[in-house]
Amino acid sequence: LEAILARATEQGQPDGTPWRKIIIIVEGIYSMEGQFCRLREVVALKKKYRAYLYLDEAHSVGAVGPRGRGVTDHLGVPTADVDMMMGTFTKSFGSVGGYIAGSRDMVEALRRHSAGSLYAPAMSPPAVQQALSALRVIMGSDPSTGDLGQRKINQLRENSNMFRKGLLAM
Repeated sequence: LEAILARATEQGQPDGTPWRKIIIIVEGIYSMEGQFCRLREVVALKKKYRAYLYLDEAHSVGAVGPRGRGVTDHLGVPTADVDMMMGTFTKSFGSVGGYIAGSRDMVEALRRHSAGSLYAPAMSPPAVQQALSALRVIMGSDPSTGDLGQRKINQLRENSNMFRKGLLAM
């Protein structure tokens, strides 16, 4: 990655014109391998080369980290170091749709220029309520569920580790 970023900043485009913006796009967890991205190293390179960082949290939000907030939570990387985060409500939240999080200017630009935002309907109220309720359970802010979210995250980690050990023992 560093070699690509160095080439992009030093040589620019094929005609030598410098790139105006460089975006690094990574997944929090690579679902087929189950590996976390090396987010701390990616953030360091992002800062060094003044690039933007887009983090796909689809497989990690609600499932990893001490509070279920994804790979940034798991690895202790401040979310302020990530320019754009996206995730889905279909996995850990049991709903539909997803989210994009970033600066107001960036989110507004995406809304103005993305066909999915321009032509898609809003989430239905029951789907929104499902996502919000799941989020409250995961965060532990629903008094009726207590620490159920934290227990589920811990159980998921234990189950994943047991499954991995079983595969390695084969």
